[in-house]
Amino acid sequence: MASLNSLKRTTARKELRVGRGGKRGKTSGRGTKGQNARAGRKKRPEMRDIIKKLPKRRGYGKNRGRSVDGTRLDAVVISLDRLEKLFDSGAEVTSKTLAEKHAISTRVMPPVKIVGTGSLSKKLSVKGIAVSAGARVAIEKAGGSIA
Repeated sequence: MASLNSLKRTTARKELRVGRGGKRGKTSGRGTKGQNARAGRKKRPEMRDIIKKLPKRRGYGKNRGRSVDGTRLDAVVISLDRLEKLFDSGAEVTSKTLAEKHAISTRVMPPVKIVGTGSLSKKLSVKGIAVSAGARVAIEKAGGSIA
């Protein structure tokens, strides 16, 4: 025969319901007065108010176009005046030579675009660099070439 100390519980214990008389009196473990003492006691989330006041950044996050690549670097703009100062006549202008002359960052090597700001009198050979329409005309007028 089984003794009392070896009996095992077969069902779960009854959940203690607070605030309905009996075991706990007065405030029934809910603290004192106010919104928290009431039934339902749901406080309005104040963080939501802060979030709602912030302006939406349209076009970013899940609304942003799938074709937009946020990791791609913007092109560094180099004017014809800057090329005039940096290079001698007959020189070859590439991303590598621009990095050697510290015109662009050597660490990240961003894309480069030459724009037609200023004038160019030297004959330069531009290779592997984007060129604006105005810069193209100025380079070819000075006797240079674009590849």
